[in-house]
Amino acid sequence: MKLTNIITGIALVFTGLVSAQQIPQFSQYYRNQFQVNPAAAGTYDFVDVTFANRFQWTGFGSNPRTNYMSLTTLVGKDKPKYNPSYRVSQGAVRNPEVGTGKLKHAIGAQFYADQYGAFREMQSSVTYAIHLPVMKGYNLSFGTRLGMGNNSFLKDNAVVLNPNDPSSNYTGGDNSYDAYASQTGRYIMNLDAGLYFYSNKTYLGVSATNLTKDMITFGPSSVNFGKQMHFSVTGGHKFTVSPDLTVMPAILVKYMSPAPVVLEGNLQVEYKDRFWAALGYRNQNAVTAAVGMNISNRFKLGYSYDHSLSQFQGITKGGHEFVLGVMIGR
Repeated sequence: MKLTNIITGIALVFTGLVSAQQIPQFSQYYRNQFQVNPAAAGTYDFVDVTFANRFQWTGFGSNPRTNYMSLTTLVGKDKPKYNPSYRVSQGAVRNPEVGTGKLKHAIGAQFYADQYGAFREMQSSVTYAIHLPVMKGYNLSFGTRLGMGNNSFLKDNAVVLNPNDPSSNYTGGDNSYDAYASQTGRYIMNLDAGLYFYSNKTYLGVSATNLTKDMITFGPSSVNFGKQMHFSVTGGHKFTVSPDLTVMPAILVKYMSPAPVVLEGNLQVEYKDRFWAALGYRNQNAVTAAVGMNISNRFKLGYSYDHSLSQFQGITKGGHEFVLGVMIGR
């Protein structure tokens, strides 16, 4: 079996079934907009740190895995002041409120490692966003993210048969596989941009990722990983049902040519501004369920489970996503 067939199979399993998305996929995007839009950096008036681990299609060999970390903070006169002696247990534990009504400058940093089958991408990036008050209680922000990614092929994770004798071990001869296996990694510069309109109850965002595709690359490798632009639209609104209960429908639309549009819809319920649960649907891919809480005014925790709706639902045990948030200077 030549590598052409192997890569086709990998693409069908690990890429096609998530609609050929080349960027990490997260089920709890509605609680961390910075994952999908650089303009969301600085929405909160404190240092916001997020750690996430995602395991997709557990029980399936070489299943996709993503590790993620991000940090955002304001700069200038509005930068939050952190006093380590402050008792975070003071006062009721509640969701943080976004900061609107003033000009803000924010910076951020992001790192992720995304592995699917024999392919792995590691990327580090920095972000700048400016927030402008446009009406009472509403801000509009513009953000850009500049990153450097390393794409590599993990030859030990690929199973290749001898093209001349499938019953024998591979001894060479497949030019495509040999090219991937001999490369030492390729560094690709990425540029993202986004707009984000928000208040304490409403948000609407538009973002584009991989604007430069693979135009700027470094390293000796000549392997083309086929970077494509991605476009995303997000939106959500929180409705107050009672003093202790709110409901927020949210949506995420993703597109990358020539893949079909990916549509995600979620319904989140919050109780006493501290505990939350959500149900979601990703078209022709999965249904999701999530729960979380603000442990204190400094720490928050979230967990989500994806149940696959693809043709592999009988052989996978679903996906798991864990998120830990740290709010410093709140």
